[in-house]
Amino acid sequence: MTKQRETRDQVLELIERLGVGEAIPSERQLSVDLGVSRLTVRAALDDLAREGYLIRRRGSGTFVSEPKIAQELTMTSFTEDMRRRGMEPGSRTLGLEVVPAGARLGRFLHVSPSEPIVVAKRLRLADRETMAIETLHVREALVPQLAARDLDGGSFYELLRSRYGIVIAGGVQTIEPTVTNEEESEALGVPLHSPAFLFERVTRSERGEIVEFVHSIYRGDRYRLVTDLTAVPSPHRPALAGIVRNEGSGQDQRADGKGSSSA
Repeated sequence: MTKQRETRDQVLELIERLGVGEAIPSERQLSVDLGVSRLTVRAALDDLAREGYLIRRRGSGTFVSEPKIAQELTMTSFTEDMRRRGMEPGSRTLGLEVVPAGARLGRFLHVSPSEPIVVAKRLRLADRETMAIETLHVREALVPQLAARDLDGGSFYELLRSRYGIVIAGGVQTIEPTVTNEEESEALGVPLHSPAFLFERVTRSERGEIVEFVHSIYRGDRYRLVTDLTAVPSPHRPALAGIVRNEGSGQDQRADGKGSSSA
């Protein structure tokens, strides 16, 4: 085991004994306590910060961060997912407007470029902490008289069911690692170019019509993606018993919640 890896593991043991928000010793003190150079300590702390175990605050020190939320790649809403984890979901609408779909959105939503589209930007919260920023695109004809206040604090999917009689049945979602731009960093309260997950999702209703296109940026320091993998039996080998779980983090995603829907 390399010195950096050994130092990382020792600091991780220290983190597990501390509470969320508690400060860890300085690089100088850790160097003395662990008997390694400050350069080795700094590299180990950099790794743990990238993985979401630590958060650095300029001029204040390094602190234990909130555990990452495991975002399962399933069709559940952000609101439902947070409640299932014992967290209080929230949503703050940053803006809502109606615009022509244009060529790109028209392709996603299967409509004419001139079709009126509601574009709503929301900040998603869990226990009042920022988790994601999402931009929702939905045909105005499906959600007449939708107002910004309708999206504050609640689930869009629940609103679709209760007010408009639309039930989301499935969709297609892509996920890729990214970093936050200036606007996203300010909204999420993270440094510029922080690791993040980009989710783009097109969903369809029980009737088979395209309902929405959503572009979401999830904080990479709060999410890891979780996928259940099942081997496909072949004629030449027996099926594997059980399910293999693979957990990885980017920027996550979550998501808590990520491949989760974020409505």
